[in-house]
Amino acid sequence: MKASSDCYACLQRLTYQAAGLATEDERIRREAIGEGLKALEQNFSTDKVTIVIATKIHNVMKEITGSPDPYKEVKKREIEIAGRLYHEMRPAENWDFGNCLTFAARGNTMDFFKRFDSIEEDMMKPVSFVVDDSEHFERKVKHGGKVLYLADNAGEVYFDMPLVKWLGQHADVIYVVKPSPIQNDVTLEDVGYAGLEEELGKIMTTGTATPGIDFSLASTQFVQEFESADLIFAKGMGYYESLTELPAEGKVLYCLRAKCGPVARSLEVPLNSYVAMLR
Repeated sequence: MKASSDCYACLQRLTYQAAGLATEDERIRREAIGEGLKALEQNFSTDKVTIVIATKIHNVMKEITGSPDPYKEVKKREIEIAGRLYHEMRPAENWDFGNCLTFAARGNTMDFFKRFDSIEEDMMKPVSFVVDDSEHFERKVKHGGKVLYLADNAGEVYFDMPLVKWLGQHADVIYVVKPSPIQNDVTLEDVGYAGLEEELGKIMTTGTATPGIDFSLASTQFVQEFESADLIFAKGMGYYESLTELPAEGKVLYCLRAKCGPVARSLEVPLNSYVAMLR
């Protein structure tokens, strides 16, 4: 999915947000914002995927502020909130695929552009898929093979866990995270902070700190695992934006909440709809 003109304003907000989180020094913050906006202006194009542009902005933020993880405290707070909500809402034993999928999708309600109190309120609301190819995906999973579970935000790990375990009953599952910080995407360190390494089983990284995935920067190991996987479970808008640039092979299930206009329009669903789309 290529960027739309609407994405420019969102990337501007991202620049101000990242700079504000990265440093309290007003002089450095102003410099970071200026250089970030310059990177946005130089790189923005509706012929590009937004994650490529966002990565350039984040790299500028890290270089100028000296902060390798501007969203560190945001992620910790997300993990703490998610952990508490998980224990309040966690599934009973032996949930079926549909319940585990809905629970995982609920975690994708988290949005680092929103206030934490509104996130909690949203996560308590019912989840209903406007696009629902889950039964087709479930049948495919039951044939076995290898499933890559592409994780999204740090706080979602708790809500991913029941589905990862269900998938593991039928296939070889690898939980995929980022090797180092980028936005509030989950990293190996975040999984460790949540204390869920053993619960999630096999874990690997994309080999590159980008939202979604930029295959030109990804590790050889990840590319090989991606190409050899029988099925891909792709969580969140970043993976939808990047992976839909590839030919449709009927093996990627996109599980997300369409939190922005361009993604909702691309999916042809109302804003804030949940989708489980096999492509």
